[in-house]
Amino acid sequence: QVQLVESGGGLVQPGGSLRLSCAVSRSIFSVNAMGWYRQAPGKQRELVAAVRGRATTTYSDSVKGRFTISRDNVKNTVDLQMNALKPEDTAVYYCNAEVQVSLAERSYNVWGQGTQVTVSS
Repeated sequence: QVQLVESGGGLVQPGGSLRLSCAVSRSIFSVNAMGWYRQAPGKQRELVAAVRGRATTTYSDSVKGRFTISRDNVKNTVDLQMNALKPEDTAVYYCNAEVQVSLAERSYNVWGQGTQVTVSS
């Protein structure tokens, strides 16, 4: 079973920075895309940033210019550098990956357990 192992998150003051990291738990055939989503209390889960293939990135308009996603295609890891954090960035952040375990199997999505990010003074 493929799992995503997340690290980072925590409490930071407005204007501060945090870095989230996520790694695929074991070696598999392919990881087609990796990204980060977030879910604030009472709201739907939303895409924050994602990277497909080697370097095709997508960002939510609300984080453009402040967050940077980066991926290591060899180690199958993805990081999210979050700068200039705002209180409205407070949410549980989830790592997501589209994985293909073997050539004979279809790809599917895997989610991490989530990590809390709180931006507050």
